[in-house]
Amino acid sequence: MSDNVTLSLAEMRELSETILMGNGFNEDHARSITDIMYACQQDDCHSHGLHRLLMCVESIKSGRIDGTAVPTITDAGPSVVRANANKGMSLLALQAALPQLIEKAKKNGIAALAINNCYHFSALWPEVEKLSEAGLAAIAMVPSHAWVAPAGGTRGTLGTNPLAFSWPRRGKHPFTFDFATSQFARGEVELYRRAGKALPEGVAIDKDGKPTTDPEAAMNGAMLTFGGYKGSALSIMIELLAGPLIDDLTSKESMDFAEGKPEAPYHGEILIAIDPNLLSGGKAVANDERAERLFADIIDQGARLPSQRRYVAREKNMKRDAIEIPRTLYEELLTLRQS
Repeated sequence: MSDNVTLSLAEMRELSETILMGNGFNEDHARSITDIMYACQQDDCHSHGLHRLLMCVESIKSGRIDGTAVPTITDAGPSVVRANANKGMSLLALQAALPQLIEKAKKNGIAALAINNCYHFSALWPEVEKLSEAGLAAIAMVPSHAWVAPAGGTRGTLGTNPLAFSWPRRGKHPFTFDFATSQFARGEVELYRRAGKALPEGVAIDKDGKPTTDPEAAMNGAMLTFGGYKGSALSIMIELLAGPLIDDLTSKESMDFAEGKPEAPYHGEILIAIDPNLLSGGKAVANDERAERLFADIIDQGARLPSQRRYVAREKNMKRDAIEIPRTLYEELLTLRQS
C-alpha cells in the first residue's frame, strides 16, 4: 500500500468544504478557506494545504471562532479600508474587502487594508497574488503566536511573522515571495514532528533555551528567526505594523488570548497595495521592461526566482488534475469528515 493518497482537484475541494461545513463553518467561510488550501495544495505547499484543516477544526471546537461571522467592511479614508472579521477566519473578510482596496490603490497610487479581530492560519502568497492579478504590487504581513525567540533570547516572544510580496508581470506569473521570519514556519516543524524527522541545526531551542533538533522539544520551546539579528528586527517590524499600527494584537497577546487552547492565532493583518502606473508617472510598461531585464539577468546566472518551483508544481498538478497527500493525513481527514 502506498504511503500517499491521490485525490483529484475536485475531490480535494469537496473533502475540504465537507469537513469545514460538517464542523461548524457556514458555506461562505468553508469556500473561502478551501480556496486558499486548494491554491497551496496544488502548488505542493503541503504545510499550508489540507494539513491546515486539522487546525481549523481544532480552532472552531475551542468555541471562540464564529464559523458564521459576517465581516464588516469600513471605508476608513481615501487610501484605507478596514475589515472587521468579527471573530471569524480572516479569509472571508479579505475577500469582501479586496474590491475596495484595489479601487483605492488604482485611484490614489497606494492603499492599505487592515483586517481586525480575525483568526488566521493561511499562507499569504495567494492573497498578494490576487492583487498582482489586478496589476498591483502588494505586501502582506501578519503576526501569529509567540512561538519564536528574538535573537539572543531564550523564550518565545515573536510570531513566525510572515512577509509576502508580489510584483505583477505582463503575460507571466508574478514575482512572489512569502516567507516566515522564523527559520521554519510552525507548520513545517509540525510536519517534521509527524514524520519523525530531526530538524536542521539552528532552527529551534528547547524550553530551557538550549539548541535542539527535536521537533517536539522545539514546539515546547521556541523557534529561531532567520538571519540572526536581521531577521529578528524584521520580525519586530511586522509585530508593529500588523499589531499596534492597526489596533490589533501582538503575537504574545494573541498567545495569551488563546489561554493554551489549540486554536489558530487571533490577531490582525495588514495588506498594502501599490499601483505601478501611478507611482511611475504613467510609465508602467517601460518600467515593466526594466523589471524583466532584472529577472532575466538573475535567471541567466543559473539562479531561480522565488515561487518558480511552485508554478512548476501548479502546472503539473493542474495538468494531471490530481494532488497527493500522506495516507496518514488522509485517514485523519476522513475521521474529521465523519465527526
